[in-house]
Amino acid sequence: MSQPILATRGLTRRFGGLVAVGDVSLELHKGRLHALLGPNGAGKSTFINLLSGELEPSGGSITLRGEEISRWTPDRRSRAGLGRSYQRTSVFLDLTVHENCRLAAQSRLPRGWNVLQNAYASFSVREATQASLEAAGLPVHDLRLASALSHGERRQLEIAMVLATRPEVLLLDEPLAGMGSEEAIRIIELLRTLAPSHAILLVEHDMDAVFALADVITVMVNGQVLESGPPDQIRQSPAVRRAYLGDEEGHR
Repeated sequence: MSQPILATRGLTRRFGGLVAVGDVSLELHKGRLHALLGPNGAGKSTFINLLSGELEPSGGSITLRGEEISRWTPDRRSRAGLGRSYQRTSVFLDLTVHENCRLAAQSRLPRGWNVLQNAYASFSVREATQASLEAAGLPVHDLRLASALSHGERRQLEIAMVLATRPEVLLLDEPLAGMGSEEAIRIIELLRTLAPSHAILLVEHDMDAVFALADVITVMVNGQVLESGPPDQIRQSPAVRRAYLGDEEGHR
């Protein structure tokens, strides 16, 4: 087993007397999709917010390539290779698909917001923009406004924008939420193509998608890890069936 790109040890977050995430240890490896499951209120989104830097931990550690990053800002983590999508699609609706990705790529310039410089004159911006759109399955020179896209296409665009920052780690919070079956299939296939070249943490409620995609599944309940292991282990676990899957016999 290779060394993890991103790892937590005893990661904890308290809100007063409430332990939203308690003593969670988890490793993400390149080429593996790690799914995080649990009922509502299990602490999944809080955990991702801790990884991305939107919340500070109350205890424990987060390391990126072995370096402690628990107190790094979200921007610094992003520049170091963490990419994150949200439960609610976050794109610029009044800009074109291409412009959305270009802005994401531009954020990686040393002086990303120099108003006197044509950002798209930068080869690295053009390259990252085009590569991210292609990887996400969108036309490389897509001039449609983001507001004209379907829900599934907006999800594709959001993932493209994350890819434009050239991350090694993808933190994906419910990318299939609210999709019809055809749109969900496109995103599932996209995740399959991204998995070999990234370390992916996927929070998702679509159980069929999770079991089809994941190399490792961690199940959280009440802020703590109930069980972690390969899909077959999780599928057959009596504790997981009782707490989450709701199928005492374990049949799916």
